[in-house]
Amino acid sequence: MKFTIDEIKAEHQKVKSGADFPKYIQKIKNLGVSYYNAYVKDGNTEYFDNEDESVSTGAKYEALKVNEVTNLDQFTVRLQLHQQGGTDYLTFCKDCANNGIEGWNVDLNTMSCTYFDKVGNSVLVEQIPSV
Repeated sequence: MKFTIDEIKAEHQKVKSGADFPKYIQKIKNLGVSYYNAYVKDGNTEYFDNEDESVSTGAKYEALKVNEVTNLDQFTVRLQLHQQGGTDYLTFCKDCANNGIEGWNVDLNTMSCTYFDKVGNSVLVEQIPSV
């Protein structure tokens, strides 16, 4: 394992909104993160290296109920607001839960972010802008 959860948390604390996301991704990629899965329910995020070894943050907040039905149109509106710096992380996670988004997978090799629903279906894939 090339990185520690403390190193990742230190970089994550620098993120104030979605506008800071591309810079954060570049920093953790430099630490050796290959991909990660973030779960809306409690904020747990699991980070993997190239050998598929992982570290996990554990729950970050009180559990949210993720809606059974995905509202992609409303989620897209809230995602754009977050990416422009209009919401903080917890607000964004609540927006995800309200719109049926279970979590997201970030692949640092392809520089893509895939949002998925409660049954694991991909509902939206975005390319991460370079810094």
